[in-house]
Amino acid sequence: MPKLTGKIGEILKLFDEWNDALQSGDPDRIVEKYAANAILLPTLSPVVRHNHSEIRNYFQKVILPQKPSGTIIKYNVRLYGDIAINSGVYAFTLTSHPEPLPARYTFVYKWFGNRWLIVEHHSSLMPEDKKASPKGRAAAGVKDWGTKRKRTS
Repeated sequence: MPKLTGKIGEILKLFDEWNDALQSGDPDRIVEKYAANAILLPTLSPVVRHNHSEIRNYFQKVILPQKPSGTIIKYNVRLYGDIAINSGVYAFTLTSHPEPLPARYTFVYKWFGNRWLIVEHHSSLMPEDKKASPKGRAAAGVKDWGTKRKRTS
């Protein structure tokens, strides 16, 4: 991805910072990128995460053991005052699946006076990709696919 300057470059850099936190293996470094009431619609779980505790649990239990590394393939950045949206396609490698897994993503950021935080993050495997099939999800290490859980708060 080319180095961009200005607001678009600033927003794209937020992915790099998030990905660096992911690669650190420290769930607290990841969670600090999210607002306290952020929503995460995760790639490898059907369970929607509604707060720092639930987001930390997802990364700690599902993602970090697989040593993830992400790369943006295509991006679309839009700016609306104190809201920024970055959506597109990224790919992740995991220890359970060394071939890159392409997924669609949306990060919605809000400016909180001194920094951008993620207020919504949606990620889903490409449905047309055979790796997104139930067998493919299992091969990628998805353990809680099909678990039904209602929001309790």
